[in-house]
Amino acid sequence: MHWNQIYLVLKREYLTRVKSKVFIISTLLIPLGFVAYIALIIGIQFWESEPRQDIAIHDQTSVLVDRLIERNEDRYQNLSDASIDSIRTLVQTGRMDGYILLTEEHVSGDATPEFIYTGSSSMALQTSIRTELRDVIREERLTRAEVTEDVRNIFDSTVALHSRKLTETGDEEEDHAAFYSALGFILGLIIFFSLFMYGTIIMRGVIEEKSNRIIEVIASSIRPIELLTGKILGITSVALTQFLIWTGLIFLIGLAASPLAMMLAGDISADPAAAQAVGGIDPATFEIPAVPPSLIILFFTFFILGYFLYSALFASVGSAVDSESDTQQLMMPVFILLFIGFFLNVEVVQNPDSALSIFGSLFPFFAPMNMITRVAISSVPFWQLAVSILLMIATITGTMLLSARIYRVGILQYGGKAGFKDLLKWFQQS
Repeated sequence: MHWNQIYLVLKREYLTRVKSKVFIISTLLIPLGFVAYIALIIGIQFWESEPRQDIAIHDQTSVLVDRLIERNEDRYQNLSDASIDSIRTLVQTGRMDGYILLTEEHVSGDATPEFIYTGSSSMALQTSIRTELRDVIREERLTRAEVTEDVRNIFDSTVALHSRKLTETGDEEEDHAAFYSALGFILGLIIFFSLFMYGTIIMRGVIEEKSNRIIEVIASSIRPIELLTGKILGITSVALTQFLIWTGLIFLIGLAASPLAMMLAGDISADPAAAQAVGGIDPATFEIPAVPPSLIILFFTFFILGYFLYSALFASVGSAVDSESDTQQLMMPVFILLFIGFFLNVEVVQNPDSALSIFGSLFPFFAPMNMITRVAISSVPFWQLAVSILLMIATITGTMLLSARIYRVGILQYGGKAGFKDLLKWFQQS
C-alpha cells in the first residue's frame, strides 16, 4: 500500500468532516446535554414530585393509628370513629385518596392489612405505606411481648457491610465497586453507540460518493484497500478529536461546577431535611475515586480496534448498495453482532468473571464493549487482555482484506439490490 495515498484520503475525510456544521454543533451540544441531564436528575431529586396523599385510618386496636400519624402526619388521618361506609364514601368522592382498616388480627394474628383506594397509586407510595405499617405493627407486638430495651434495639438495628479490596501487594484499599461497575457499563455503552454512529457515517459517505459518481474518479487513481483504509483512518481521527474535545469540555464544566457541588454537599450535611430530600444519601458517597490511566488507555485501544473492525463491515455494505434504503438486509448481521455484544454487557456488569463474560470479552466482535467493562470492574488477567487484543487485530486484518475485495467491485456496481450471494461473487471476482 502507498501510505501517501492513504494520508491524502485521511486528510480529505478529516478536514471535510471537522469543518462541517454537524460536527461543530454536535461537539458543543452533547457535553451541554450531558450537563443538562445531570442537572435534571439532581433537580428531580430535590423537587417534591409526589403529590400529597390523604389516607384514612380506621383503627380498631386504638394503638396503631397514633404511631402511623407520628411517622407521617401529613399522610394519615384518624377516622376510627367513623363507619367504614362513610369512609368509603369519602374515598369514592375524592375527599380521601384511600383508607386502611386495622384490626386486632393484624397485630396478634397473621392477617395482612389492605389499602383500598381509587384512582392511581404509585409503587413508591405503596412501598412507603407497607414499610410504615410493618414498623408500627412490629413495635406493638414487641410492646405486648414486654421485651427489654436491649431486644428492641436489636430489632431496630441494621447491619452494614463495609468492603475493602486486597491488592496483589497485600495492601488494603477502599472498594468502589458500585462506581467502577457504573463506569464500566458507561464505557461499554459509549463504545457501542460510537461504533454504531461512526460506522453509519462511513456507510453513508461511501453511498454518497457512489451515488454522485465521485468514486469513479477516485478509484482510477488509488487502490480500493488504500481508499478504504484512508476513509476509516480519517473518520477515526474525527471520532478521537470529538472525544478529546468532549473530555476537555466536561472537565472544564466539572471544574466550574465543583464549588457549587461542595456548597450543596455542605448544605446537605448540615440540614437533615435536605439529606432526606435526596433519599438520605450520605454526601460522602458522592466522592469520585481516581480513574486509573490504564483504564483510559485501554478504553481508547478497544474503541479504535472495535471501530476498525466494524467500519470495514459498514463500508463494504455501503459499497454494495446505491441508496441507504437498500442497506437493511445487508446490515442485519452487523446489527445482530453489535446488539448481542451490548446485551452481553449486562451479564459482564453482574458477573464479570463468569464463563459467558470471559467469552464476550475475548470474542473479537463482542470484545470492544465487554472487555473494557471487565477491566473497570475486576482484575482481568494480562493473558486475557493480550489474547483479546491479538484476536481483534487478526480479525481486523481478515475483515479489512475481505471488505476491500468486496469494496473494489461494489463501488463500481450500479442498479439493483445486492444480496449475500452478490457479495460472495464479488469477493471471488476480485
